[in-house]
Amino acid sequence: MDFTEGLTQGMKQRIIQEMVPGKQITIAHIIANPDPIMYKKLGLDPKLDYAKAAIGIMTVTPSETAIIMGDIAIKSAGIEIGFVDRFSGSLIITGTVSEVEASIRAILDYTQAKLAFTVCDITRT
Repeated sequence: MDFTEGLTQGMKQRIIQEMVPGKQITIAHIIANPDPIMYKKLGLDPKLDYAKAAIGIMTVTPSETAIIMGDIAIKSAGIEIGFVDRFSGSLIITGTVSEVEASIRAILDYTQAKLAFTVCDITRT
């Protein structure tokens, strides 16, 4: 019996998934002027000037690249690191909208040009 016959006779289909991470940045998002509760829920500095603040969120594989991304972010603009996780590949930065955007742009440019990563577009809310 072939595979399609098994499906038509009521046999359950079994799917095996494997994740083979590539070199890619999958999220590069800017939250402009977030509600102050977002800072509290994310464990970020509540003393920021909310009128000119933004949160930048990025994810990357391989996850250790988040360390490099944090370094680039700090060196490219006056942002603060809110969170960096070398195990999940997450990076959260805070600063003005222009600082956060400049940092994310610098990260995308570097990882694409120097590390041959596939990068996504910057999105914003």
